[in-house]
Amino acid sequence: MKKRNLKNKVYSFLSRIPKGKVSTYKEVASAVGSPRAFRAVGNILNKNEDTLNIQCYKVVRSDGSVGGYRLGSLKKEQLLKRDGIEINNGKVINLYRYLFKR
Repeated sequence: MKKRNLKNKVYSFLSRIPKGKVSTYKEVASAVGSPRAFRAVGNILNKNEDTLNIQCYKVVRSDGSVGGYRLGSLKKEQLLKRDGIEINNGKVINLYRYLFKR
């Protein structure tokens, strides 16, 4: 899959994640048809310059860890908490309660 096409698919999937839900890098990769491309998904989100419209903060690691964010992981935690996601020690509490799947 070409890089630009993957990027567009990732951004499209992100737009469907409702407030109060998160997804994982692995789930996003699977949802866009490239199940082994979870690192590529992370790189795409890391390069997102339009954090207001493309809400990449809603993607976390499979173990529930918040992970990185262009504006810092503390900001990512604040945004997730604002959406109603419970975070403790840098991890989503009960990830499967908040998990959005394709």
